[in-house]
Amino acid sequence: MNVEAVLLDLDGTLVDTAPDLVRVLNRLLVEEGRPPMPYAIARNEVSNGANGLLKLGFGAAQAPLELEQRRDRFLSLYADTVCVGSRLFMEIDEIYYREDALKWGIVTNKPDALTVPLLQSLGIARLPGCVVSGDRLPQRKPHPAPLELAASELDVGAEQCVYVGDAPRDIEAGRAAGMATIAAAYGYIRPSEDPKAWGADAVIRRPEELRDALRELGGWAA
Repeated sequence: MNVEAVLLDLDGTLVDTAPDLVRVLNRLLVEEGRPPMPYAIARNEVSNGANGLLKLGFGAAQAPLELEQRRDRFLSLYADTVCVGSRLFMEIDEIYYREDALKWGIVTNKPDALTVPLLQSLGIARLPGCVVSGDRLPQRKPHPAPLELAASELDVGAEQCVYVGDAPRDIEAGRAAGMATIAAAYGYIRPSEDPKAWGADAVIRRPEELRDALRELGGWAA
């Protein structure tokens, strides 16, 4: 395989956003007189976004209007503190600041209004060759359209890309787009889930394993 670009999911793959997202969830729970959710449990739901966290904290049987109101409040609080405890999982320069560096971009279901401020706060907003947020297209992952758009914006074929993500929908989207895929098993994964069963071309247990995984898929000469 001739790999020319790597595309990364954001939450749980490139950036550890759980500290800020779980903090917002627990603030809402306390506001409504409920006990906070243990971090170790809530962390594993972060890849499912605000709705997933709210269903975890407040139960799956919330009325649609009730869930919508909580979601609006959640997003408002999160937008004000989008990068207090969030940190990069990996050192960008170790992989991409090379003479033979691959092109790279971000494909996330996170809305653009939250994605851009997060990347700016982390100091990497100008580094990716493209950023496809969750509201740039009518379709979202697991639909392949966002990944196909990212490949187009990097001016490479989808078959020359590797997509890295920490959820089954990431691998599904990558495979549907004709890309090789890597499952980030260090991300936000429920204990009942097995990343090896998702059908990815490789599984990495630590962020620093990405470089070797890309090399094995044809990203760099051995």
